[in-house]
Amino acid sequence: MKMPPEWKMLEAGDISAVCAVAGWLHTALPERAEVFAEKLRLFPDGGRKLVAGEKLVGYGFAHPWLLAAAPKLDTLLEALPAHPACLYIHDVAILPEARGYGAAGGYVASMEALALSLRLWQLTLVSVYGTAPLWAKYGFKPVSFGLPLASYGPGAAYMYRELVSPDQKR
Repeated sequence: MKMPPEWKMLEAGDISAVCAVAGWLHTALPERAEVFAEKLRLFPDGGRKLVAGEKLVGYGFAHPWLLAAAPKLDTLLEALPAHPACLYIHDVAILPEARGYGAAGGYVASMEALALSLRLWQLTLVSVYGTAPLWAKYGFKPVSFGLPLASYGPGAAYMYRELVSPDQKR
């Protein structure tokens, strides 16, 4: 890869490429195209594609959600909560060829800015495939709420990151 990949807004026409990346990376945790499309339709600001040249080499989905809750994988949300408490990072998937450029951190930073703009003071996610140490590098801590995480596979961990508003930094 010559140029570092960059994050851009995800569009409805990108869903088939997202499914191709997801199918390659998430063989144990498959999700239907309809699930990705719904997330993008419900909250387009949380959808990003990682692009190297003209190729989609990764994606990210996030949406407002409830604290201490994780939607089941491969399940339609139908609606976002009327009073969300956090921005939930549903998935960040990056092909091996695009790793090593800090893309995951870039996505987290953009979602932090988005959460703060929405006055949501927490980011949450479910770590899969033993990636908790990666997320810990970005300030996430595992929290046990006794959530049903079976759809996320063995070893899944709910993780939380408190955000500081610009007013609180002063």
